[in-house]
Amino acid sequence: MPCQWRSNVLAQLRLKEPHFVMLLNQFRTRHFSLSLQRCFQNPNGGVQHNYLHKMMIFEKFHLHEGGIGGGKHDTGTRSEGICLLADGVLLLRWCFPFQSDSSDKSSAESDSETEVEQVSVYHKLLATLKTSPESESEEEEEDESESEAEGSETEMDSEGSLEIREADGGEDQNDVPEQEEATDMAEQMLSQQQADGIDTSCDPSHGVIEEFTDVKHESEFSLETNFMEEESGDCNADKRDGSSSQAFSEDPFKQHMDKELDEKDVEKMSTLPKTSSQSQWPRLGQVTFSSTLEKAKTSKADKEVDVKQLYLHKPLESTWPKVNKQFLSSVNKPSDAFFTPLQRELFCIMNTYRDLFYPERNALTNGEEIRHAYCLHALNHVLKANSQVLSNNAKKRNQKPGTDNDDHRDQGLTRPKVLMIVPFRECALRIVHLFISLLEVNDKRKIDVSNKKRFKGEFGSDPEEKPPNLKRPEDYEAVFAGNIDDHFRIGVAILQKSMRLYAPFYSSDIIIASPLGMRTVIGAEGEKKRDFDFLSSIEILIIDQADIYLMQNWEHVLHLMKHMNLLPLDSHGVDFSRVRMLNLNNWCRYYRQTLLFSALQDPQVNSVFNKHCFNYMGQVAVRNVPLSGSISHVVVQLPHVFRRLEAESLTSVIDTRFQFFIDKVLPEYRDAIMSHTLIYIPSYFDYVRLRNYFKKEELNFTHICEYTKKAGVCRARRFFLKGEKQFLLFTERFHFYKRYTIKGIRNLIFYELPTYSHFYSEICNMMKATDNGVDATWTCTVLYSKYDAQKLAAVVGIERAAQMLQSKKNVHLFVTGESG
Repeated sequence: MPCQWRSNVLAQLRLKEPHFVMLLNQFRTRHFSLSLQRCFQNPNGGVQHNYLHKMMIFEKFHLHEGGIGGGKHDTGTRSEGICLLADGVLLLRWCFPFQSDSSDKSSAESDSETEVEQVSVYHKLLATLKTSPESESEEEEEDESESEAEGSETEMDSEGSLEIREADGGEDQNDVPEQEEATDMAEQMLSQQQADGIDTSCDPSHGVIEEFTDVKHESEFSLETNFMEEESGDCNADKRDGSSSQAFSEDPFKQHMDKELDEKDVEKMSTLPKTSSQSQWPRLGQVTFSSTLEKAKTSKADKEVDVKQLYLHKPLESTWPKVNKQFLSSVNKPSDAFFTPLQRELFCIMNTYRDLFYPERNALTNGEEIRHAYCLHALNHVLKANSQVLSNNAKKRNQKPGTDNDDHRDQGLTRPKVLMIVPFRECALRIVHLFISLLEVNDKRKIDVSNKKRFKGEFGSDPEEKPPNLKRPEDYEAVFAGNIDDHFRIGVAILQKSMRLYAPFYSSDIIIASPLGMRTVIGAEGEKKRDFDFLSSIEILIIDQADIYLMQNWEHVLHLMKHMNLLPLDSHGVDFSRVRMLNLNNWCRYYRQTLLFSALQDPQVNSVFNKHCFNYMGQVAVRNVPLSGSISHVVVQLPHVFRRLEAESLTSVIDTRFQFFIDKVLPEYRDAIMSHTLIYIPSYFDYVRLRNYFKKEELNFTHICEYTKKAGVCRARRFFLKGEKQFLLFTERFHFYKRYTIKGIRNLIFYELPTYSHFYSEICNMMKATDNGVDATWTCTVLYSKYDAQKLAAVVGIERAAQMLQSKKNVHLFVTGESG
């Protein structure tokens, strides 16, 4: 039975055969099979092989005056349509946005019109959502029963693996398989994806992904289909939070997320400089507050903790004191207080949702204190956000049909809310264990953690793997404890009394990953398999141990920051009626809180905090200056000659340093008397440049870098110790990862100041490992420029550094060690 309006609308839409059949199966489960069969059959009863009869969604748009396109048909930007079947059945609110060639044409036509149209933010967002072609199954296996495919559709839908996507081009209408064969293919694809446990949400093309993701517990952890448990007691709290009164709740979470910015505020944050003020805190020291929207206000640390003022979610009020007390007892710290002094001041800042930069994290002393504090904050945020969604689910369920309420906007464009960047798997293991401990109210009420055994196997470590009698500094042991694999990522979903590990990213609340793990999934421009939509609605970004990423690959961190809070390229099954306006406006970056922890102040780390953090609440940075410097820890009697080089700009300092070294420093060490010279090089690129120059000049040298094999390292150390090689080129990253003691050093050259200040004293103190009675001839030369101010202050102290940078003299001498 022909429908002229249907022909006009559907002639412009295209889908591949398997997608059509998948959706057909979905409608069959909803008892629409008879209607669909009548719609997709011609009067003679046969299936018509053309676009009109392959489509299973019929959208008719009659936009009235004031709508998009002034009453024209528009299939490119509208997500809600009306499907009129032959027997009069109406399907409403089918929320899959389509983008076709016709939509581009219609938008181009509307742009060319002289009348300016009022397009809502909602439709602006939909217009930006792109779709990509779905890869088809290349192999056919044994048929699965239709009921199995039906039973798994809800699970696959929630992961976004069955989203409707636009085809690349026109299909050959004469080359279409029969309906039964296509149905078999679709069912095979569906069952195969479930059997493999593939996280298709992270791979739009459904390519091969080796990592495991949990697809079995999708419905249990779905925010869309669950409701607040009345017996948990949290529902009442959320009802109080979700009061209909217009007054803001005092809860910092509600205050921060409910704040409505306008375009003037966003323009100010993008153009105006920040105003700053300083304050002295008892434990943190010098704290700098900066903000753009309003004059930066300093706050004082609370001497005593009022638990009610912290607004912790209900289970955390009782679990946090127990977990923190147990931790403090294990490290021999006073365990009577609710927080340690450091935790109290850090959490005081975190709980205001300001950005925070703390550059004094030490793996040996305060690393675990800080980890406990930010895990509490992250878990508190997720529990509140999810409780708000579940509470609103119950309200919408009890809502009268046909009523629409904007008060239920409680979600982002994608589900992940917290991204935690840590360097090693051991760090992720400790974070997950902390989450479990904080969610377990008592020993009798254990939470259900899916895939826990697998997680421990992949993220844990075997104590027997550690070589015996391996002597390393204490800070090295603390940093490299446990599993130190740096390529990982894992999604964590938390819902009331359960935790799901290995959740697909689009079904996760928290993502824990390394920079390399993020880099490989984000991909680069031009790569086919890349995905970063899951970063679009991140509300809290935690970057812990940022200094270690300088030793790994800092470019991965910069690459991640460039892809934070961008508009997603696909809808991923989101209900736009529940999305916050801040997300629809693409202003999520101005609400994102960034917590940055590092062991040092470095220009590259500072740059991320200053250039990639846009929080409207402002920024807080701890800016203490070193008073003594690491040179005070040098125990050998040694003259330290600091030579300043003059560079016109930051970009020219690399070439200036190289030229200064080969013209003025190296000639002094060419003499055979100046043997046993170690040249310490922080940058690998400088190392390669010097190595090539030494080869070109045919100097007698050997070299060790982070890529040198073990045999090559042993050979180089032996040659250098015996004096067979005059120079040893030695990279900082090798020292960071190995911490070998290099014997035989008599002359030391720091081509650039070390990234870690304590490396300076460590390298100098290696000289005492050589007992040859010629310590009077030991020398140490250090090159620096005005752009190395922070590193210089960390080595010699702030007062000396200021004098050395302002002095007219280019050479300064310090002598360490006892005389005698």
